[in-house]
Amino acid sequence: MRDIVNNIHLQSEGKTLEFKRDSASPTLLMKTLVAYANAAGGRLIIGMGDDRQIVGVKDPLDEEEKLRSLIADSITPHLVPNIELVTIHDTTLLVIEVFVSALRPHWLKSEGQEQGVYVRIGASNIRADISLIAELGRAAEGISYDEMPMPELSKDDLDLAAVQKCFAGEWKLDEQSLVTIKLLTSYQRRLVPTRGAVLLFGKERALHFSSAWIQCARFTGADRAVIFDSVDIYDHLPLAVESIMDFIKKFASGEASGTLPLLREAVINALLHADYSRRSAPIRISFFDDRIEIENPGLLLAGMTLESMKQGTSRIRNHVIARVFRELNLVERWGSGIFSIFKESGALGLAGPQIMEFAARIRLTVFLAAPVSVFAKKAQDRAQVKITQKAQVDNQYRAQVKAQVGAQVRAQVDMHILSLCSDNPLSSADIAAAMGHKQLSGNLRKALPRLRESGLLAYTIPEKPNSRSQKYRLTAKGKALLSKQHPGAIRL
Repeated sequence: MRDIVNNIHLQSEGKTLEFKRDSASPTLLMKTLVAYANAAGGRLIIGMGDDRQIVGVKDPLDEEEKLRSLIADSITPHLVPNIELVTIHDTTLLVIEVFVSALRPHWLKSEGQEQGVYVRIGASNIRADISLIAELGRAAEGISYDEMPMPELSKDDLDLAAVQKCFAGEWKLDEQSLVTIKLLTSYQRRLVPTRGAVLLFGKERALHFSSAWIQCARFTGADRAVIFDSVDIYDHLPLAVESIMDFIKKFASGEASGTLPLLREAVINALLHADYSRRSAPIRISFFDDRIEIENPGLLLAGMTLESMKQGTSRIRNHVIARVFRELNLVERWGSGIFSIFKESGALGLAGPQIMEFAARIRLTVFLAAPVSVFAKKAQDRAQVKITQKAQVDNQYRAQVKAQVGAQVRAQVDMHILSLCSDNPLSSADIAAAMGHKQLSGNLRKALPRLRESGLLAYTIPEKPNSRSQKYRLTAKGKALLSKQHPGAIRL
């Protein structure tokens, strides 16, 4: 403790640290202690101003006793923090250390259980709403929200075809398998879907979880003033990953495309750790010229801080969703998400990502190596369209020329054959020899049936098409065509 206080001048107020010059505002002190107990713990140092000026505490023993009584009378369930007197340069400070409580949620007796619960977001104490209070209680009891049953529903409320599609291969779609991955759970001697199952594969997910969807937007510039493009995604969560990435890929051109693996990790992390119990805003993907923000509803779980997340510490909020994502290889290993994102950003030479808690949400910001103007991207797309269209026109022209040349060649071959047969009937071998070929060529094999089917040539032995003595003779129609093309060429 003393080492921490001795280095206090190097620290800033935040989620787990707050300075107070004195205890003149006891209610504010109690809110901070409640918030610490409900969130990640923390230290409240009395006798130091916001400017880190050490002013000390007068009568520290009396102050300690007063604070212990105040805590006992003001907070429920009963909270027992660690209170120490620390002397620095002959000045005594009171350091109140609170650990994450197993009895949370704690609240101020004076404000009641519904209004007196506070949590810590950054350096502020925020009053918890009903859904957050329930989340605190579930977490303290080790209950995962997405493992809870939905007794009003049945297996038929799940899109089992989508489940089978995702779990391709030899995975058998039966009730035991669904129970194993906790899509179904036992409730009063019958199997019903879990909340996680409906979140993952529910036929009417939006009906039961109004905020469980994804909002993607591409803004022009670096703020939210103008939306260039947007899409709302309601796909089943495992399939939503690729739908989100398809939207991002539309605008991630040039160097930005190198961040796609990192962004995919961030998207999966947001879907995995969102607090779906909250009826607030959806998961949001915001693409700006210089950065991409990915945010999801829900505060950090008790005991977690932003710094610990960066170091690879992780706690699973949604056990069912996590299990399914792992089975589908969307998650490689637990706790690797945020840590990998920071590590990969450094390897790509990007500015360090930012992660923050605000308004019961978590936002991860990934900065691009270079700004990507949506209008420049649009111009690139137009140029690409023109190139594609030109290639199509060129291909069509080449095809037309080829067809015209082919038609000319066929016409020349046809007229040559008709001319050869104008004096006497000839066999196919005779025709080939007369045209300078040792055997029937591909053009001749196609031309002879074509001329016969057109009524320009006829078999001399029509009743025996395959006779060795078979020859081709010029018909009246053939003579008329040959005479028209080459007057005087046919001797009558």
